[in-house]
Amino acid sequence: MNTAEFAPVGTVAAEDLGTVHLIGVGGVGMSGLARLLLTRGIPVSGSELREWPALASLRALGGTIHMTHEPSNLDGVDTVVYSTAIPQDHIELVEARRRGLRILHRSEALAATMTGRRTIAVAGTHGKTTTTSMATLILQQAGQDPSFVIGGEISEAGSNAHHGSGEYFVAEADESDRSFLLYRPYVSIITNIDADHLNTYGDLVGLSAAFAEFARLTDPDGFVVTCADNPGTRAMAEMLRAEGRTVFTYGTADDADLRMSEVTSSAHGVRYLAELHGEPLGEIALPMPGRHLGLNSAAAVLTALKLDLPLAAAVTSLASFPGVRRRFERKGMAAGIQVYDEYAYHPTSMTAAIETLREVAGDGRLIVVFQPYRVYRTRDLQAELAAALAIADEVVILEVFGPGEMRQPGEGGVALTEAVALPAARKIFVPSWEDVPMEVVRRAREGDVVVTMGAPPISLMGDELLAALADGTGPRPAAAQPRRDTATLDAG
Repeated sequence: MNTAEFAPVGTVAAEDLGTVHLIGVGGVGMSGLARLLLTRGIPVSGSELREWPALASLRALGGTIHMTHEPSNLDGVDTVVYSTAIPQDHIELVEARRRGLRILHRSEALAATMTGRRTIAVAGTHGKTTTTSMATLILQQAGQDPSFVIGGEISEAGSNAHHGSGEYFVAEADESDRSFLLYRPYVSIITNIDADHLNTYGDLVGLSAAFAEFARLTDPDGFVVTCADNPGTRAMAEMLRAEGRTVFTYGTADDADLRMSEVTSSAHGVRYLAELHGEPLGEIALPMPGRHLGLNSAAAVLTALKLDLPLAAAVTSLASFPGVRRRFERKGMAAGIQVYDEYAYHPTSMTAAIETLREVAGDGRLIVVFQPYRVYRTRDLQAELAAALAIADEVVILEVFGPGEMRQPGEGGVALTEAVALPAARKIFVPSWEDVPMEVVRRAREGDVVVTMGAPPISLMGDELLAALADGTGPRPAAAQPRRDTATLDAG
């Protein structure tokens, strides 16, 4: 996507959009935008082909939801919004052009809702949703009532968007299609830069250049927050500072502005000591494990402190952080087996998630049910994906979810399964969705942890796994199969 194709940010306010129709309104990004518009009193309709979980709440807010894609859905509509996933020959887009309606990419419509607010835009290869959620909760705890749009639902709030009365607007900034270059943030948070979306950027150099361009769009009176531990963001911070821009860093590095030390992670949570510019802040703790979550929280804390918000608001909100759906989300337990769901699909975030889940498993085993996301990523990062999956005790791999993509011979789930360095008995490719639950039942033992991981459809698998594990055909005692150890690794 070329951002030059779009209208300049800020040329239209949300209230000037009239009646807005969103194509594919059920997805997380589009439903969040729809919720935001509805709570601002803007008439919204949308079209879908399946009953996504978010649709019921949109109807309750007054949204009109069409369960078909038809030209007549645009009757009475002033503005049509689409996402990058919608093809340009979609029947409703074609009709919108024929009628001469205003057509906006989701990022343009989101930018329209930001007018008049100080935007805190969260970018980065990993951790955007969690960091956005943490920053939002800290602002709420500090009495700021921010507007927000998050690429996932804060678990206890059950919402991914809100129109607040305060001056701040917290939003994820998606780099996958360059749309984050449409925003003009007051604060830009960049969590990390790792090789991804190379179908858009060509290589890591091109991706890094786009993140630097995003950072340069930050208001001169604002600032950039980024990680001192990640090589990509560290190099970018040095470059931006040399240009005279205000940059604050966080991490375990000795020269981080907000420095983390004594970081510990266990099944009970992650905690660390923090200091800002050498001054102790005390302990910061979260009720869930994962060193990567600690880094996400440090980004949110640093941002809050540089906005002159009280440290107590950050400490209190993080101590009870409820998590984000599809990010280390515990779905339930059946037959003594815990089932989690995790959105990770890039090797770096997968490695962090799998290592954290091994902490949760304790003496049990970790079984990963993985659905790769995008053919190009699975092909280009196959070795790295396989290495991440090999940290688990057993893996069940589905076919790649890649809408609109074509797999070539030798690409996809079969090739990825073969590349995972586990014994043949501890890895399997299962092409049929319907066969996955019983495959997990066959493998799981009391005390194990099972996680569904990867492409969006796999989030629907957790409830099916719990039902299969609980229906009486389920797992054998834990003693039937020991946890993987060094001997079995070597045997593989």
